[in-house]
Amino acid sequence: MFIGRETELKFLEDRYKGKTAQLIVLYGRRRVGKTETLREFCKGKPHIFFSCTQSTDKAQLVKFSKQLLQEDIPAKQYISEFEDWEKAFCAILDLPYGEKKKLVIIDEFPYMCRGNRSIPSLLQNLWDTTFKDSNVMIILCGSAMSFIEKELLAEKNPLYGRATGIYKMKEMGFYDAARFFPNYSERDKVLAYAVLGGIPHYLNQFSPELSLAENIKRNILTKGSVLYSETDFLLHQELRETPVYNSIIEAVALGNTKLNDISQKSLVEDTSKTSVYLKNMIELGLIEREFSVDAGTKEMANTNRGTYRLTDNFFRFWYAFGFSNFSQLEDGDVEGVYEYLVEPTLHEFASPVFEDVCKEFVRELQKKNALPFRYAKMGRWTGRTTVRDKEAQNELRVAETEIDLLAIDRGAKEYLVGECKFRRSPFAYSEYLDTVAKLTPLKGKAKFYYALFSESGFDAKIISESETTEELCLYDLETIVNLKK
Repeated sequence: MFIGRETELKFLEDRYKGKTAQLIVLYGRRRVGKTETLREFCKGKPHIFFSCTQSTDKAQLVKFSKQLLQEDIPAKQYISEFEDWEKAFCAILDLPYGEKKKLVIIDEFPYMCRGNRSIPSLLQNLWDTTFKDSNVMIILCGSAMSFIEKELLAEKNPLYGRATGIYKMKEMGFYDAARFFPNYSERDKVLAYAVLGGIPHYLNQFSPELSLAENIKRNILTKGSVLYSETDFLLHQELRETPVYNSIIEAVALGNTKLNDISQKSLVEDTSKTSVYLKNMIELGLIEREFSVDAGTKEMANTNRGTYRLTDNFFRFWYAFGFSNFSQLEDGDVEGVYEYLVEPTLHEFASPVFEDVCKEFVRELQKKNALPFRYAKMGRWTGRTTVRDKEAQNELRVAETEIDLLAIDRGAKEYLVGECKFRRSPFAYSEYLDTVAKLTPLKGKAKFYYALFSESGFDAKIISESETTEELCLYDLETIVNLKK
């Protein structure tokens, strides 16, 4: 069963139903579900779906010719293959689809370009002279994100300005990922998302009929399972020097987020080299460089600022639990690794992912106009702010601290401060007071609202205060997880 991707499908459907010719570039990292989404889009429509391979240009042309000539076009009466790409592409106009768009998908298009560097220029010429005034829809799809952004779409490249639609597919959010496990508890849906993230290929490896623990043991920690070798397979396919990348990813997965710390932990002594490795993984969509929500352009330009985090939850899980215990797993000690290493810390491991779930929850509330104001930016906040000093009779002092979620309106006149607690005890009133104390210097210039997110509910004093204070909203796990049911 195909799950999710409503936004992507609507984008493609709207373009298909439009009256003008379409040249769409759809791309994204491997495993994100591009091919499955395109096949779902094609259902019920006459189309050509060509999957490129890593083969010679001649072999690629022969395969494309064979597929095109299976259609009822005039050329099939005279030839068994096209002699060049220009004639092959021109034959698209002969597809017998009546008034419907002549829909052609070229999957993994970068493979075609590697075999013949002139193809983008050829397509540009055909688009300018013929296709743009015809009833065609050509979709170029690929996983080589750097190639597509720098070689196809960038200025001075042949297809620059020709694409009528450019869509970068990202992994599914929590709400679509949770649909893979309809019978799981709210807690286990969050934990499953913390383990697998929103990559459909990973989510499909788990059986919704098995418990989360059994799925982790059978489908990740057991040698021979698809996910057991997934990270190694992907890195070898995309990168060289995989041992270095392994060390860097492991360092980040284990909580090292600053450039210097990552460099030292991974034993890559030169931070400038570490920056290059991190940049390559950012381009692959595995890592992101994160800044405080209020960071300015100057700070973001400083290579030594910001923190690094794995955007792929499964990579984070594997490098925290699988890669670091690989010898034991190779020996078949799956039960031991799970019982003594995974299970005791899995809940804590999921805590930062719960913050991501809460951010997605707030984005959904904004779409429903269910927030006290419309924010212009939202994210984690880091900096110096007022805190309560418990050792000095709760006096206020300034210290380095973080806010899990801070949403700010366009004029910085309204703030939503959010704190997220993923644990088995209720959100305490003292923690609420800590939250209220933050950003005190700004309170004379702006209006503040507070949103508390908790897996295990709230103590009675917080609940009582929320009933009399419009500026305080409480969200328990059931409310968060079931928002889109």
